[in-house]
Amino acid sequence: MIDSTTTARASWRAADLGARREISLPQGRMAVFESGTGRPIVFVHGLLVNANLWRGVVPRLAGEFHCVTLDMPFGSHTLSMPGADLTPPGMAELVCTAIEALELGPVVLVGNDSGGALCQLVATSRPDLVQRLVLTSCDAYENMPPLLVRAIRLTARIPGGLGLLMSALRLPWVRNSPIAFGALSIRPIEPRAAESYVLPAGIARDIRDDLRRALFGQHRRHTLGAAAHFAEFDRPVLIAWSGRDPIFPMAHALRLATDFPHARLEVIPEARGFSPEDEPVRLATAIAEFAAASRSAHVR
Repeated sequence: MIDSTTTARASWRAADLGARREISLPQGRMAVFESGTGRPIVFVHGLLVNANLWRGVVPRLAGEFHCVTLDMPFGSHTLSMPGADLTPPGMAELVCTAIEALELGPVVLVGNDSGGALCQLVATSRPDLVQRLVLTSCDAYENMPPLLVRAIRLTARIPGGLGLLMSALRLPWVRNSPIAFGALSIRPIEPRAAESYVLPAGIARDIRDDLRRALFGQHRRHTLGAAAHFAEFDRPVLIAWSGRDPIFPMAHALRLATDFPHARLEVIPEARGFSPEDEPVRLATAIAEFAAASRSAHVR
């Protein structure tokens, strides 16, 4: 039996994310967090993290922008979505329906990790919803899923393997190791946030089932399919790529900055894949400057 304290630790979200709301979508219920007013910025995280990934970025932007952080069904969420399509196209549609349900209009869309891949799909399939696009280190081109996720998928194929993995990740020395979050963050992640990442799929079978479907839905055909349409996206794009990233190669950042017609690259130097964890101030500054630029301005 799971005690109430463990459940509370799994559902903890930083107060800096703002007010929590639950929205009803065709795919199921989703938790979102809102803070600030102004031009809307929507933040999309990836696998095995949740809205807490952006807890250091949002408070630095909420004074000028309307920050909306989604709690995506990537295995660290608390509202399961049984039966929902959790392939990348299905998840991208979930982002679109959330933007529409919240009546946000065209937004500045910010993605990290596998959430960045979803943002690529949204930008190329529903450009009417995206005013500007920010891609931090993320799956792109042939790198979906990256090697670390492929290893997790192998574990998930073993009966009971995913549950055992999530139990192991509750140990700080395991989750901070180079085969887990240590590959994605230079510094150990704040314990409360790290626990909120690993506990939900460890204690709830329905969340674990969502994670399994999200894992096995990933394939490079989705990112390559989006890439085929980058040249058609005529809005400004910021590629804010981590400088010390072993998972997401800098070659892909350079390729993205070339393939999008109005893009520029900014390196976040002292960060691995989770730049919102490693360098939230530097990342927030880059996003603020980019989002505040004239709506008609293009970047290169």
